[in-house]
Amino acid sequence: MTDEYTGADLFTDALEAYGVDYVFGNPGTTELPIMDAIGDSDLEYRLGLHEDIAVGMAGGYAQRRRYHAHHDDSITPVGVANLHIAPGLAHGLGNLYAAKITGAPLVVTAGNHSTDFRHEEPILSGRLADMAREFCKWSDEVLDVSALPTMLRRAFRVAMTPPTGPVFLGLPLDVMLAETDAEPDRLGPIPNAGSGDPAQLERAAGLLAEADEPVLVVGDHVARSGADAVAAAVELAEATGARVHGEILSCEVDFPTDHEQWVSYLPTSEEAASTLLDTDTICFAGVSTNTTLTRHEEALVDSDTTCIHLSDDSWQVGKNQPADAAVIGDPGLVMQGITERVQPALSENVVADRLEAVAEIAEMVESRMAGSGEAEGDDLRASKAQLVDAMERVAGDAAIVDEGVTSKYAMLTRWDLAPEQYISNKGGGLGYGLPAAVGAAVAEEQRDEPRDVVGFIGDGSYQYYPHSIYSAARYGLDLTVVISDNRNYRILKDNTLHIMGGEESDYEFVGMDFDPAVDLVKNAESHGARAELVETPDEIEDTLEAALAREGPDVLDVLVHD
Repeated sequence: MTDEYTGADLFTDALEAYGVDYVFGNPGTTELPIMDAIGDSDLEYRLGLHEDIAVGMAGGYAQRRRYHAHHDDSITPVGVANLHIAPGLAHGLGNLYAAKITGAPLVVTAGNHSTDFRHEEPILSGRLADMAREFCKWSDEVLDVSALPTMLRRAFRVAMTPPTGPVFLGLPLDVMLAETDAEPDRLGPIPNAGSGDPAQLERAAGLLAEADEPVLVVGDHVARSGADAVAAAVELAEATGARVHGEILSCEVDFPTDHEQWVSYLPTSEEAASTLLDTDTICFAGVSTNTTLTRHEEALVDSDTTCIHLSDDSWQVGKNQPADAAVIGDPGLVMQGITERVQPALSENVVADRLEAVAEIAEMVESRMAGSGEAEGDDLRASKAQLVDAMERVAGDAAIVDEGVTSKYAMLTRWDLAPEQYISNKGGGLGYGLPAAVGAAVAEEQRDEPRDVVGFIGDGSYQYYPHSIYSAARYGLDLTVVISDNRNYRILKDNTLHIMGGEESDYEFVGMDFDPAVDLVKNAESHGARAELVETPDEIEDTLEAALAREGPDVLDVLVHD
């Protein structure tokens, strides 16, 4: 015990100075100075029973907190996670990857052995910065306490500067114990990505004015840029008469889905996606995951199609399709700039003709998607469509954190989700959604008028980290988890048929069924939540309504058709 001011004290003081309220983590010996400093600070520690849970909680927290920051610039929308040396960091890499793909602004740290001890190769050793680098915007280690203020300031700025994402810092034990008289650096304002190159804005506007049937594909970088960026997408669509789709694997609401020019999210099917992208001009706005799950035989976009790309991430511009106009900047500001330039070049008649074509395609797509999530058979189990419809009736305004996997598209096609209402697991690796829902509930708890938070989780996903529920129970979080439970890895069966063909009867589906089934109700109860098995469709609404009315965590295991 020392009364001296140390690197660990400087670390916690910097977090407080930068507006951090919570540290998510799972501690170990090399983190003990930090844990002690947190205990003497105003920071609150949120324990996860596994490091990947801690990272997932921090990610979900950051995603919800970013929405709050769009309306309150005093909020620092960063999730902070503290992990335990090499094995702990390795445990957290799955959801560090998820945070990278979803653009969650995270500062992830891990303790490490003292710098003068590593040559003996003690247990738990590893090259931490190298391990994390692939999944971070920046990854490094603080090797001297004098560098700590600069590197912490840099970490927060890199995480929050568009395109946002995670960073990693290793914090050796001796550096955290070292005495210092340094103070946290001031953070300073975080810039947006700018308004774009005027010449490219003019070119993009000209191409949209000359188009026959323009299509606007909006991606999740639009939602990440704020509600104003979503509004700018609407203005651009209305000015050009464009048909609007969400990018393949959209995981946020980038355009109001009840708008007359909204047609659909692009499906992962090569045939369906290429059909909807079959037009003369496409504007890709803030897209990043706009490709199929497995290789496609033909190009999704014809080589003759004029392509306009705009994004705050230069890597995404012209990545998978050529860019006939390329604008790097804040998606909202860029779309505003294009709208201002294209409006004078288009007559009302031209826009009206384009809108007629949009209506025809929208009607065709709606008829094809009307049965999404519906299942034939008896009424002993709900279809995915029945489950989603019941959830919308009861929890239509709730904040949704989704990892329903095969239930996702029933939700996206049937629920008119509003901007800032929905986040999903963009990275695709299971085990992000449930911890992220816990983190989102922490974020909502900070608001004067918190929204209900509903985690919509597949049974396969839920079983990755069911002990996430312990954290929700431990901290009394108001969270309702709805498990869409078909008792198997349905996505793998679907992908088997897609890749290798044939009928279900042709396969044994090795390792894809939960037989015997896991008792998810008892599991949730063992971690401190209330839980209930929902076996028939007519039970869903009353059970969900009661769960939402109660404080604390509830888990509803809803059996659904395969």
